[in-house]
Amino acid sequence: MFATVNKEHYLARYSKNWVWFLSWGILLMVVGLAAIGVSTLTTLLSVLFLGVVLMVGGVVVIVDTFKFWWGHWNGFILHLAIAIFYLIIGGMLVKNPVISSIALTFVIGVLYLILGIFRLIYSLAFQLPQWGWGLVNSIISLLIGILILYSWPTSGLFVIGLFIGIDLFVAGWVYLMIALAGRNFAA
Repeated sequence: MFATVNKEHYLARYSKNWVWFLSWGILLMVVGLAAIGVSTLTTLLSVLFLGVVLMVGGVVVIVDTFKFWWGHWNGFILHLAIAIFYLIIGGMLVKNPVISSIALTFVIGVLYLILGIFRLIYSLAFQLPQWGWGLVNSIISLLIGILILYSWPTSGLFVIGLFIGIDLFVAGWVYLMIALAGRNFAA
């Protein structure tokens, strides 16, 4: 299923390009910290971006619907309905990103709560090797869901931006670690 990886090949590439990895890592960490610092703005921009992407997707599906599905009524109607759905949801996100971010944050909170419950049940039921880490993961998911929902609707103004910022920061950290490993391999 997975191709075998030639580790020496990648280590040589890391060692050759470690400065680029370091630069990307630092840049991503700075952008992540900035996104965390202005998490409300990051949230609103993310919701607007998602809305625009959905609207563009709706236009693309409409073009595809009339170009390809015209005359095939079952497919035509289904594709047209999907396109209209994209346009409506995208338009709603763009028209009112504040309310949209609050609604999306509620969905994220419920998702983490349900995810935490399922992870907890799975971890306790199967107790695979190192199952304690799965238990910790389930508890963290439950806590995130509870915290989001407990502070909702206020959390709707910053949670999405906070998560994006944390993700960017952690991705930058990974690049930084790759750069340091590559530098050590080159030495």
